[in-house]
Amino acid sequence: MDILIMLTYGAITIVVFKLFRVPVNGFTVLTAVLVGVGILSGLMLAMNYNHPYTRMGRFYFHTTPIVPEVRGNVIEVAVSDAQEVKKGDLLFKIDPVPFQKIVDQKRAQLAAATRRAEQSKVNLVAYEEALHAAEAERDAAKDVYERDIKLRESNSVSEQALEQARQTYLGSVALVSRSKAELETVRLEVESMIDGVTPEVAEAKANLEAAEVDLENTVVRAPTDGRVLQVMLRPGMMAVPLPLKPVMIFSHSENRLFVGSFLQNSAQRIEVGDEAEVAFPAAAGYIFKGKVKTIASAVAPGQLQPSGNMIDAEQIQYDGRLNVVIEFDEGELDDFRIADGFTGEVAVYSQYMKETAVVRRILMRMKSWTNFVFSDGHSLPNAH
Repeated sequence: MDILIMLTYGAITIVVFKLFRVPVNGFTVLTAVLVGVGILSGLMLAMNYNHPYTRMGRFYFHTTPIVPEVRGNVIEVAVSDAQEVKKGDLLFKIDPVPFQKIVDQKRAQLAAATRRAEQSKVNLVAYEEALHAAEAERDAAKDVYERDIKLRESNSVSEQALEQARQTYLGSVALVSRSKAELETVRLEVESMIDGVTPEVAEAKANLEAAEVDLENTVVRAPTDGRVLQVMLRPGMMAVPLPLKPVMIFSHSENRLFVGSFLQNSAQRIEVGDEAEVAFPAAAGYIFKGKVKTIASAVAPGQLQPSGNMIDAEQIQYDGRLNVVIEFDEGELDDFRIADGFTGEVAVYSQYMKETAVVRRILMRMKSWTNFVFSDGHSLPNAH
């Protein structure tokens, strides 16, 4: 930009020398140079400070790495590069057969657990009846034993008969204790409910639901409206649920951000709502108008994150730049192919020294026209 100003002044000086037939000598040339240095220096200082300019502008867009939730072989890829999709549209499929088998297995386990839970309810009644029978048997054995004790005092029963009655009674007492323990175990199984089902059934149900989720995740769909970028996935490839190895990159259909990155010297002259102009290399000869939408409240080199390292002087030496979001006027870019990620040069016009803004506007248009002149490393053929 500064070179354009000097070239313009040089061209004007040459025209003046020719038009007014100014003699070319050491005095006139020195005078022209000194006057030019004074005028250009003051103009550039006032213009650069009050109407900031930067070559560092770019369109930014949000992307989401598509990572499958399950591991498996890809059997179908339903999208291609840069294809527009709607939320819920199919992106690709993973072989569902192994996951369907797991679902079938978990469903069978749930059915078995449910049957065992129902059987426990039936067993509860049976064990209650068994306890009642054991208690009745114990009471009868107790009566016989107590009767034989009295009869033994009168020698009406033998010592052997008394001992047999005693053993029968003790056996019935042990049977009652065992029946109570078995009944309590079954009762705990029946009464330990989680949302109306036993823990075993609840666990089997949770395992089945997890397996069904995995089966459902073999079909990967678009998270929102947008487009898929650079589809390298092919059927037969292995998709793995690793965050650092996405299989696709998804770009969302939302407003992209154009950010201009200015030197910190411009911070006091940029305000929200200020007029802005952008020149894109992709649209040579055109100037696009907008306004300052937001101004960053922090710069990247100043951020601190928890770590085991102390602040190093190497980190402090980087100045960082002020990021400013530019919002373009309605329909300003509609007739142009300005892709996400394209760069541009930005000028912001403040409310101060508006007279110098005219020079900035002229220079922006001159810079836009210079975008017609470019080279991608081509060289002229050798002349022989």
